Amino acid sequence: MGEKRVFITGCSSGIGKALAMTFHQMHCRVIATARQTDSISDLKDLGIAVHQLDVTDYARGRQVIDTVLENEKRIDVLINNAGYALIGPGIELPESELAMQFETNVKAPLMLAKAVAPSMKQNKSGMIVNMGSISGIAATPFSGAYCASKAALHSFSDALRMELEVFGIHVMTVQPGAIQSQFGNTAEKSIARVLESTSWYYPVKKAIQARATASQVNATPTRLFARKLAEEILSDTPKAIVRIGKMSRSLPWMKTILPTTILDKMFKDKFGLGKGTALKIGKK
Repeated sequence: MGEKRVFITGCSSGIGKALAMTFHQMHCRVIATARQTDSISDLKDLGIAVHQLDVTDYARGRQVIDTVLENEKRIDVLINNAGYALIGPGIELPESELAMQFETNVKAPLMLAKAVAPSMKQNKSGMIVNMGSISGIAATPFSGAYCASKAALHSFSDALRMELEVFGIHVMTVQPGAIQSQFGNTAEKSIARVLESTSWYYPVKKAIQARATASQVNATPTRLFARKLAEEILSDTPKAIVRIGKMSRSLPWMKTILPTTILDKMFKDKFGLGKGTALKIGKK
């Protein structure tokens, strides 16, 4: 089989770029994609194959997959890393923003999996890695759309894992905790788009912004995360679900053990919805 061919989306920064560099260092043949190729020119300089790809352009996704299969003859690992967090009060999210959140975080990974699965079936081997999140296990205020999209991706991954195993295709769901990335910056941009001064929740704008950047507080270094995940993916006995990073184990444990009322109170207090603040909102 020779070196593994690893196809990764969302390589412009953070986790995606770190994964591309890590697999390259581990002597895999990496195919890195991003919406703007300028953002991955440094990867090209390393000898990594790069392609322009907006994952919500499904026709382009199929085209890139076909081109890579023609050039590389196979794709051993597809890593659906591209995604973003829409942050804001769920009741006020514009329909277009909500649709784009699910287009990017749920539909796009499935469309790329559909594009690559036939060649994996023919080779009787392959792996599809979907980047979920512990946020898909324990939802927090002002991140309902993001949490729901990751929960949906987890469920899709579970179903695909059972459906594709018979063809020699392994599906891995990654549920990272707090990992250093551009997550916070991207999430803050979404707040600017959706939070109006007339919002019911404008008095707690700072708390909403804190939710956007929460995952970057004492976060696990990106390179460490990428190395551990790459080792899991290349393992002879890869896991179905992989959790790496700060809070990746403790938060799901809390969700399982703590009564809902207690967990709700913890999250409400943390993100500006404690009793006193709620009264303030009610008087606005």
